[in-house]
Amino acid sequence: MSPPLGGLSGRRIVVTRRSGQASGLVRFLAERGATVLEVPAIEIAPPADLGPLDEALRGLHRFDWVVFPSANAVSAVRERLLALGLPCALSGRGPRLASVGPATSEAIRAAFPDDVVELEPEADFRAAGLVRAFAARGGAGCRILLPVSTRAREELPRGLRGLGAQVEVVPAYATVEPPGLKEAVARCLAAGFDVIAFASPSAVESFAAAAGPRARGLAAAVIGPTTEAAARRAGFAVRAVAQPSTGEGLVVALERLFPPTPNPV
Repeated sequence: MSPPLGGLSGRRIVVTRRSGQASGLVRFLAERGATVLEVPAIEIAPPADLGPLDEALRGLHRFDWVVFPSANAVSAVRERLLALGLPCALSGRGPRLASVGPATSEAIRAAFPDDVVELEPEADFRAAGLVRAFAARGGAGCRILLPVSTRAREELPRGLRGLGAQVEVVPAYATVEPPGLKEAVARCLAAGFDVIAFASPSAVESFAAAAGPRARGLAAAVIGPTTEAAARRAGFAVRAVAQPSTGEGLVVALERLFPPTPNPV
């Protein structure tokens, strides 16, 4: 018998990450033989009111920590610092940096090379894991700046406040529907696929809205429990959940979903 094919060989997988963030996942999937259909489900835009973010960035000395819940938050903060003519360094002005996980930490290192990420969950790369990391360190009384999406959930600020931290939540960016998403989703549905990969609740919600009733029952693979819950609420059939909540973890989950098939002799 010939060696088994790669678990993803011949599989058609929809990637819903926006173009700037999808390259690593697309590469991992292609290396394993998958055909990737890129349908970015969200775009990033400035929030309607930049005032709270600007005020916070001008007063970074007031905070003990800046907590980044996503790579998008990192990009938004860097872009606003540049627009305001402020130094692209954070810890030198007072606060320490915390990250929700490896992908966000990598974005911090790229955006702020002079800074160091001092706190990151050991394994559970989501809001709950970051709250536990702060609890282990002692978060009571900390003054935390939390730059978030305009559609951010309350889990992270609620958890940090539960530790006794003072949390200032500021909208740093908005997630919006890309132009032509409904048409792109319609083409994707017509072409057919094996599974849709989701990396955020926002992507789930946008894809579901574009697909309409046809979203119900579509197979989905997700990064982490929060995205899983959003996918189930939207009616997707969740077939795989990344553990850990990373792009690499998602690829491993997909390979488990589609085990290798032996080649014919």
